[in-house]
Amino acid sequence: MHTLNAYELIITGSIIIIISYGFNILAKRTNIPSVLMLITLGFILKIAINIFDLKQVQWFPILEVLGIIGLIMIVLEAALELKLTRDKLPLIGKSFLIAFLNITVNIFIISQIFRLFYPEMILLNALIYAVPVSIISSAIVIPSISNLDETRKEFMIYESTFSDILGIMFFYFLLGSPEHNSAKSLSLGIFSNILITIVASIVLSYILLFTFQRIKTQIKLFLLIAVLILLYAVGKVMHFSSLIMILFFGLILENREIFVGKRLSKFFDKEAATNITNNLKIITFETSFVVRTFFFVIFGITITLTNIINFKVWIVSLIVLGFIYFGRWIFLRIFVGKNLFPELLLAPRGLITILLFYAIPTQHQVKDFNEGILLVIIIVTSVLMAYALIKDKKRKQEELPSLSTDEHEPDFVEDH
Repeated sequence: MHTLNAYELIITGSIIIIISYGFNILAKRTNIPSVLMLITLGFILKIAINIFDLKQVQWFPILEVLGIIGLIMIVLEAALELKLTRDKLPLIGKSFLIAFLNITVNIFIISQIFRLFYPEMILLNALIYAVPVSIISSAIVIPSISNLDETRKEFMIYESTFSDILGIMFFYFLLGSPEHNSAKSLSLGIFSNILITIVASIVLSYILLFTFQRIKTQIKLFLLIAVLILLYAVGKVMHFSSLIMILFFGLILENREIFVGKRLSKFFDKEAATNITNNLKIITFETSFVVRTFFFVIFGITITLTNIINFKVWIVSLIVLGFIYFGRWIFLRIFVGKNLFPELLLAPRGLITILLFYAIPTQHQVKDFNEGILLVIIIVTSVLMAYALIKDKKRKQEELPSLSTDEHEPDFVEDH
């Protein structure tokens, strides 16, 4: 059994990053999500590892760490791209409402599907297993929608980010639910948790912005990222919804004119804050690219092909997928309107699905549950998203210049 030395590991890692960069270019031209290419690359590497009898390592701890850092970077990257204005409040409201209704209904229905096929599942465990496959992955959505109309793109960024945040909150609330004796106690715990997290997030965001704009040394951006990761991890240990803090920090930094105001403006250096924001955007974009690359490649390495060559896996997966898209169609139809393409099919599962699934504690795990269900759902939702983006791109290319922009204006925009 051969063990890769340090130089061989560096060469392998560098080649993976270079290939991933090529996948990104290919994804933009073809609208095929790079995540599918990265998972395939990981599976090819697994075959190579077996052929050359290379020493295997414990991939799951690495996968978990990469997933957490990747999630933080992706949400921060998304928040730094969101401009808050009064005219966007309806868009933000709709995206939150749709994300909330989608995820809560999906969790309930998918949990019942799991209990139907796995009768040994108690309700609590079924709900916990349903959460990961109910969440839209911002890690896949955000890098894939650059060619969408601006309003549609902003809606998908908000919806996928809210979906991540709500999904993580629900997951850890369910894990902590045995500590509550009643629904009232659980509801109170949820409300107080959210309120404390939001207040703490706003206060900490102001403190971080005030502190880091006064640091004059060149080395400060990775220090800021380290502090954010530390606060996220401490918050998770204390069972707070830490992802809200990352979202608020990014929003306050990008929209500091709104949050700082005239009264606090004397305490903030506008030029320094602008420099921090611009440089942080570059670093978060680059870091999330690298972390996302290795996360999905390592996930591909961990795939066991026999898990998806299973009739029951496909039956369960297709039923779950049917309810996911049917529910999404209903909520988009109610709150958005008739023009639902391509948003209807932009509901991929990915990083957060994998991360939460492997975070299920031993006492809640169901031995007979086949993780191939996750892989099928991730692949099918990503393929459907690719189809939707390709069709949307072709539609734009075929549009006649004489057609007015109003005719194709998305239904998210309110008439004035």
